Amino acid sequence: MAMYHNPVLLHPSVDGLIVNPSGTYVDVTFGGGGHSRRILEKLNPDGRLIAFDQDPDSQRNIPEDGRFQFVPFNFCYLKKFLQYYQAYPVDGILADLGVSSYQFDTADRGFSHRLEGTLDMRMNSAKGVTAYQVVNEYPVSRLADIFYQYGELSEGRQLAQHIDKHREKKIQTTTELVELVSPLLPRGKENKVLSQIFQALRIEVNNEMGVLQDFLSQTADALKPGGRLVVISYHSLEDRLVKNYMKAGNFEGNVEKDFFGNPLSPFNLVTRKPQVPDEQEIEENSRARSAKLRIAEKKENK
Repeated sequence: MAMYHNPVLLHPSVDGLIVNPSGTYVDVTFGGGGHSRRILEKLNPDGRLIAFDQDPDSQRNIPEDGRFQFVPFNFCYLKKFLQYYQAYPVDGILADLGVSSYQFDTADRGFSHRLEGTLDMRMNSAKGVTAYQVVNEYPVSRLADIFYQYGELSEGRQLAQHIDKHREKKIQTTTELVELVSPLLPRGKENKVLSQIFQALRIEVNNEMGVLQDFLSQTADALKPGGRLVVISYHSLEDRLVKNYMKAGNFEGNVEKDFFGNPLSPFNLVTRKPQVPDEQEIEENSRARSAKLRIAEKKENK
């Protein structure tokens, strides 16, 4: 198994996931296989693990283990494939969101503003809109909304208008985009704002917020009573959706109650506040710096 990903919050996430070593579990973000490998170590011979990943590169990491089933599709198809493999419902679901270290460090994928590569940013490099198309072809108003909503950049309209003024010559690489927006970057915060710009484009290219909502909305039905939902997120947009869904069963965070005042959320919170990496993990893996781990357990049927 050729590991290319240093798994974040490995032990607390997997320890929080496994409630039954003989159960069936899902890793919806297989990547380099770090979390999956740890899950398999914790399962007994009767356990089962199903892993999703739409990135073809991840398939080089598939373990030779009879308890393991790989699904080469986006995790928004969770219920469909669990039913297909007669594994519905399951004992636990783990999601490590965002981009893997391998994807960031592969220049031609275009995820990093620090490396020169084509403006691609697709998790599944075989299909879908590219960052090149977003940057060069989207209307200014839509591009501005992407920077504002997904990059949380108050200067989103200014950025979009500046890019539009220079689109007569196509912007083809990450380096060209960085050079183009450099005059607008606040001094001392260049890398932070560039990260927000690239985050916004990546989220749009991969429909990450829509996919996350589709996935989360399936988890309550896909879990057995007492089953665990474990999610590691890396920015506030993701974490807000996860937090609200675990708390209330909806994405607004509005907790509805029954006639007797009992919350109608399908989950009990295992982590009241998100768990974050310690200083040692951050020092060993800079990707862990912004990680937040949340765990919820599906309520028992009454």
